Amino acid sequence: MTQKLEMQQDNIKEVAVNAIKAELSAVEGLLAQIDEGFESTVHALAACTGHIIVSGIGKSAIIAQKLVATFNSTGSKATFLHAADAIHGDMGMIGKQDMVLLISNSGESAEIKVLAPLVKDLCSGLIALVGNKSSFLATHSDYIICTGPLKEACPHNLAPTSSTTAQLVLADALAVCLMELNGFKPSDFARLHPGGDLGKKLHLKVSDLYLQNARPAVYPDTDLKAVIFEITKGRVGATAVLNDQKKVIGIITDGDVRRMLERTDTLTGIVASDISSTQPKTITEDMLAINAMEMITRWDVGQLIVTDPGGSYLGFLHVHDLIREGIY
Repeated sequence: MTQKLEMQQDNIKEVAVNAIKAELSAVEGLLAQIDEGFESTVHALAACTGHIIVSGIGKSAIIAQKLVATFNSTGSKATFLHAADAIHGDMGMIGKQDMVLLISNSGESAEIKVLAPLVKDLCSGLIALVGNKSSFLATHSDYIICTGPLKEACPHNLAPTSSTTAQLVLADALAVCLMELNGFKPSDFARLHPGGDLGKKLHLKVSDLYLQNARPAVYPDTDLKAVIFEITKGRVGATAVLNDQKKVIGIITDGDVRRMLERTDTLTGIVASDISSTQPKTITEDMLAINAMEMITRWDVGQLIVTDPGGSYLGFLHVHDLIREGIY
């Protein structure tokens, strides 16, 4: 037994690489399966006024569950129905406005053979996601999406491996096409994903983050001592420079002050306008925090000035605000 295990360990890398290559080949083969039948299926699903009911048996049932989750999170109402449960009473959930998508690699399993003809009479259309276009399931369906013949990554060509990967990829392609056809937008995605880190990235706005920060501000003729005091007091590493109408016309960061001190021998008479940057990076409070992060990264700055659409000063958003919320 010890000798056998040692031989297997020596062969692990080769077996893993071969398995990955087999699944890559299966996925590449799907490109040839995107045909008029696939396109017709997408249009039929987009026109469905009921639910998309997705069913399967064994490993295909797991892929069906994942596809239902993807459909629901991207704006297509879907329900999972296990093929075994369906033939024992749960077909009652299928309505005339629904479409049914049956997933089966062989298209010949006993449950599928019982289910397919019965389901077809209950719904508005039956779709087969199958590996064989000549199978029982395919010939009893209104629409066919085919993964095509393929070799399993399993060394004995038995365990569902490449076939379930191909099903998953083709199912994702179907869901993505529906998203595009239905005009599903990021704002729609945000509405359906309010929780967790993803929810934060899609919902959290600048207005949720900056209001607790200080609002340091000076005017062009403010003397250097007062400028330094304002930066220090505000603790955002900068101060806005405003005109008499409270509009932002510049920014002074602690870095600007340090660079000024390095090149100046006397500090007498220095005012804010002498060291202010006249092109400050600004955002509005209705912007998403994730967009603010992108701006901070692109411009390599530590803070952004928040203004209203007219340019009036509202405050500062600091990179630490984004770090605290797990956005940055």
